[in-house]
Amino acid sequence: MGIFARLARLIKSNINDLISRSEDPEKMLNQIVIDMNTQLIEAKKQVAASIADEKRLAKQAEQEAANAAEWERRAMMAVRAGDDNLAKEALTRVKEHQTLAEQFRAQWQKQKGAVDQLKLALRALNGKIEEAKRKKNLLIARKKRAEAQKVIQETMSGLRNASAFEAFDRMSNKIEQMEAEAEAGAELAEEATGDVLAHKFQELETTSGAEEDLVALKRKMGMLPAEPAPAQQPVRVVEAAQAGEAEQAEQEELARALAELEAQEQQDLRAKR
Repeated sequence: MGIFARLARLIKSNINDLISRSEDPEKMLNQIVIDMNTQLIEAKKQVAASIADEKRLAKQAEQEAANAAEWERRAMMAVRAGDDNLAKEALTRVKEHQTLAEQFRAQWQKQKGAVDQLKLALRALNGKIEEAKRKKNLLIARKKRAEAQKVIQETMSGLRNASAFEAFDRMSNKIEQMEAEAEAGAELAEEATGDVLAHKFQELETTSGAEEDLVALKRKMGMLPAEPAPAQQPVRVVEAAQAGEAEQAEQEELARALAELEAQEQQDLRAKR
């Protein structure tokens, strides 16, 4: 477990070092995730080496057990041959290999327990790193939203500044003054060019309108006779005129049709020739 303790200390020191630099939070978070992934790769290598040691101890234990079985077979063969001394020496080798097999088996069991813990710790570390990646994306999104809110607040603060609105009002008043001066200049130019006749006609139109309104009011009050009704053209005369116009239109349409027909006949004759 010392591997992961060292890994945790290294990651913590990297985080504290980045924070002490007061760098951009987004860059800091990205760098932290990169360091975590690098350390995770190193941790996987260490776990893989521990697994390899476990498998090596298991094979050694199996090999020593196989050696013990082989020497036991040889001892049996010596007994069958009637050579007890040789059988005793073979049994001595059997005990040696059995002792080694038990030692390797005990080491293998301890190593296997350590490897199982390392695997659990590695999965937990991998889960923490994945969680850190998700939190990193969330923190970066919060950072960007905070920056946008800051820009909006600074913009709104600028708009709430009274001097800005005062300057806007000054510009509006200045434009109104320029418009008034332009209108005054136009009137002066009109007077200077002697275009007084147009003004007289305008005054005459205004006065004549007032006179007509006064006459209409007196007729309404009975002080003047009523306005005579406009002469209407007899209905028969109007109908006759309309009929004459319709007849003339029909004659014109007939003449155009005859002209088109004659033109077509002339074209056909030329085509036959």
